[in-house]
Amino acid sequence: MDYNRRSLKENHICLLGSKDPKIQLCDMKSGSKIHVLQGHRQEVLAVRWSPRYEHILASASADSKVKFWDVRRASSCLFTLDQHNGDKSKSSTEAVNTAHNGRVNGLCFSADGLFLLTTGTDDRMRLWTSSTGDNTLVNYGKVFNDSRKRVQLCVSRGCSPELVFVPCGSAVGVYGLHSGQMLTALRGHYNNVDCCDYHPDHQELYSGGKDCNILAWVPALREPDVEEETESSKKNSAATVSNPAFQDAWSSDED
Repeated sequence: MDYNRRSLKENHICLLGSKDPKIQLCDMKSGSKIHVLQGHRQEVLAVRWSPRYEHILASASADSKVKFWDVRRASSCLFTLDQHNGDKSKSSTEAVNTAHNGRVNGLCFSADGLFLLTTGTDDRMRLWTSSTGDNTLVNYGKVFNDSRKRVQLCVSRGCSPELVFVPCGSAVGVYGLHSGQMLTALRGHYNNVDCCDYHPDHQELYSGGKDCNILAWVPALREPDVEEETESSKKNSAATVSNPAFQDAWSSDED
């Protein structure tokens, strides 16, 4: 499920993916369906509104496809992503383009909405240009993914370079959005990680896993070099000797 933050006050619209291959737009106030998008052949595993255009959304399905939709149009489907950058399929034709060679169970827009990230059970993560649907061919290497359900990944906001946080087994993989380089793996869960979300104001990451834990991650401070540690250690030692508060105040029974 996803809701449109930009138009929430006016329209109260949320997106729902379902096991039948349909995407439902619902009114959050009344709970009624206001629109249904059809085009996938298997269950819809993930849906996201574009943060750039409030009428654009993307959907990922077990049929290996990712589709872009414009809810203002009668035909709705704009194009289907093709990992080989072939011709974009139209809603009126048989869709042969696939974004992954397996179930596509995760997607996320970049903060500016210019790019879309997808992940699938083919152990691949791909970065797409939102306006054209082109595969940017950024190589993230193998990104472990054996989940049959939705995997929630996220992109950092307000930091440079932009980072991708994606569940990888019991860890959270951290990648450069445009470089594809794996920077580190955050380990702390005792079972598979299902989701992660980024808080731009606090620069914090939150992850949830099958171990029933929610972990909060904060950026590590810069580690001091050897000279700084030595100098700091000398100052602390001197302060400890001169400061009465750190001196031994215990007395023996004989006193």
